[in-house]
Amino acid sequence: MAMGKNTIGKKIRLAKANNQNRRVPAWIIVKTNRKVSTHPKRRHWRRTKLKV
Repeated sequence: MAMGKNTIGKKIRLAKANNQNRRVPAWIIVKTNRKVSTHPKRRHWRRTKLKV
């Protein structure tokens, strides 16, 4: 996917998906006593594709 050919709306959506794709912060894992350790909306670039 050549980014020069993408529209600005698609770039914004891809950037949002990139920001959302982070691990749960360490302080939350500590605060919840490891009850919350995985991120349900975590996405891998090869396994799950975006519909943008």
